[in-house]
Amino acid sequence: MRRPTSSAWRRGAAIAVTVMCVAYAPVAMTELWPYASPGAPAFGEWLLARTVSPRYVADALATRVEPYRNSLLPMIVHSVLGGLLMLLGPAQLLTAARRRTRLHRVLGVVFAVTVYASMAGAGLYLARTAPEDAFSGAAFWIVLATILVGTVLSVTFGILAAVGGFPDLHQRWMLLCYGFLLTAPLLRLEWGGLPLLLPGLSMAEINQVAIMHLGSVVAFGALIASRTLDRRTAVDGVSGSWAPLPVLAAAHLAGAAALAWIVRSYLDFGPVGRRLLVAYLVPYAVTYAVMAVGARRAGRQGRTWAREEWRLHLTALCLAPVLSVGAVPVFERTLHLDHHTALSAGLAIGCGILATAATSVVSLRVMYARELRKRTASAPAVAPPSPVSSVSSVSSPVQ
Repeated sequence: MRRPTSSAWRRGAAIAVTVMCVAYAPVAMTELWPYASPGAPAFGEWLLARTVSPRYVADALATRVEPYRNSLLPMIVHSVLGGLLMLLGPAQLLTAARRRTRLHRVLGVVFAVTVYASMAGAGLYLARTAPEDAFSGAAFWIVLATILVGTVLSVTFGILAAVGGFPDLHQRWMLLCYGFLLTAPLLRLEWGGLPLLLPGLSMAEINQVAIMHLGSVVAFGALIASRTLDRRTAVDGVSGSWAPLPVLAAAHLAGAAALAWIVRSYLDFGPVGRRLLVAYLVPYAVTYAVMAVGARRAGRQGRTWAREEWRLHLTALCLAPVLSVGAVPVFERTLHLDHHTALSAGLAIGCGILATAATSVVSLRVMYARELRKRTASAPAVAPPSPVSSVSSVSSPVQ
C-alpha cells in the first residue's frame, strides 16, 4: 500500500477543518435563538439530544436561562458572528493558498472587524456574569476570558505583521487566532463524544474535562499548521538559538517540578482529580513528544529555522506548568477560589498563554533578523589598507 505524502496529509487536514467549520457555522448562529424565542430551532441542541440524550441537554440548558437573559443581545451578536468567522477562516486559507491577494485582503478586513465585534459581545457577557455563575463555574469563566484576550491579541498582531511586511508572522498570528476560535466547535465535539468515554457525566462536568486540554490542542494545531506551511530551511539573519541547551534544560527541570506538584495535588481530589489529571497529561505528553521529535529531526536535517521554532515552543510548553502553578495562589487570593477550582483554571490557561508567548518570541526573532540585515546592508564598507601605503608607513624614517 502506498503511504500518503505530506501534501496529501496537508490537503486532508485542510478539508477536515473546513468541513468542521462549515458544519459548525449554523450551530453557532442558532445556538442562542431559543433563549430569545422559546421553541426556535437550534441545530446544536437537536444534534446533542440525539447523540447523547434529551435529558443531558435539558439539564445543561436549564441553568443558562438567567445568565444568558441578562446579556442576550451581546451573546446573540457573539454567536452569529462566531458562525460567520467559521466560514471566513477557510475562505482566508483558500485565498492565501491560491494567491488571490486582493480578495484575501478584503476578506481579511472583514475577518478582523468580525473578530472584534464578536469578542466585544463575549466581553459584555463576561463583564455582566460573575465567575461563579458561568457555565461550569469560575474556572470556565477564566478560560473564556483568556480565549477572548488571546483571540483579540493574535488578530491584532496579525494585522500589525501584515502592515509591517512580515507575511510569515502574519500567517502565524492568524493561524493562532483561528486556533483560539476553533475552541468553540472542538468543545461541542467533546460534548457529544466524551459522554461515550465518560458516561454519566453532566455537560458541566464534561466542560471541566475539556478545558484541561483545549488550550494545548488548539495552540499545538496552530504550530503544526505554521510549520507545515513554512518550508524555509533557514532565515537570513537568524543564527544561533534563543533557546540553547542550558535554557532548554532549565525549562525541563522547572516544568518537571511543576508537573510533580500538579500530580500530587490532583491525586488528593480522588476520582474527579484523577480524571482531570489524565485529561491534562495525555494531550500534554503527545504535544511534548511531537515538538521534541520535530526539533531533533530538523536539527539532523540541517533545517536550522525549523529547529529554532520547535525549540522555542518546546521551551514554552515546558514552562506552561510553571505558569499554571504560579497562577493558583493568584486565583485563590484575587477571586477567592477554592484550591481545586484555582488549580483547574491555572492548568486550563497555561498552555495557551505560553503558546502565545512563544509566538511572540518567534516574531521578535524574525524582526530582529530583518533589522540585523538592514544594519549590515547600510553599514559603509571599510576598505582594507593598501599594501603600498602600509609598507611606506613602516619603512619611512621619522623626519
